[in-house]
Amino acid sequence: MGILSPTITRYPGTARGGGPVAPPNGGGGDHRNGGGSPNFGDRLRRARLGLAVGLTPIIMLFVSFTSAYIVRQGLPTLDEKTNQYVRDWLPVSLPWILLGINTALLLVSSVTMELTRRHITREAALAPVKSIPGVSLGDEKSFPWLALTTVLGLLFLFGQWMAWSELEARGFFIATSASSSFVYLLTGMHALHLLGGIVALLYAGATSLLKKPIETRRIVIDIAAWYWHFMALLWIYIFALLNFAR
Repeated sequence: MGILSPTITRYPGTARGGGPVAPPNGGGGDHRNGGGSPNFGDRLRRARLGLAVGLTPIIMLFVSFTSAYIVRQGLPTLDEKTNQYVRDWLPVSLPWILLGINTALLLVSSVTMELTRRHITREAALAPVKSIPGVSLGDEKSFPWLALTTVLGLLFLFGQWMAWSELEARGFFIATSASSSFVYLLTGMHALHLLGGIVALLYAGATSLLKKPIETRRIVIDIAAWYWHFMALLWIYIFALLNFAR
């Protein structure tokens, strides 16, 4: 006689008693922690990678501006009156003192932004300790570095507007010559991208006012800080280009 043996069917994702099988280490393939939230380190790395990808076209844009700026300096144009090629590149009288003050403002704002980033990093590191019952680290007073950075950024933009007004007072408009056009193009595009950085700073401040999780606030401030540092370095490059490649 044949012996009948029971057939045990195992379904994926179930354990004995029909309960779900927990993934090892409290996480799945998307690197989640035991609480089900995305791992902070992975989130920060992805955010920084996204920032690097976003900065690449900005770098390529200003590299192309630089190439066109240098090539156009030695490129003659045809004078319709004399029917001869002439060099129409005119030196632009830039307000160097005002631009120097703007440079100092932006460099100081980069320092205050770095202090903001370090403060939120320390706060995030101490958050698990503060969550332990009965543990108190005392009341720590923090300086509003983020607000100061925003104010300095706005002062820089105001200073750039004053520099453009000074250029107009000296008779240099966008269409005055090719050299003045490039001055407005380089400084204007930088100011436009810096304005985007100020929007990021305002968003970072909003996350703090809305009491977002400390991990979210740290990621936002970290990305805004590196973008702001990049804007400061980019302005130093533009300032040096206008000074030495005239």
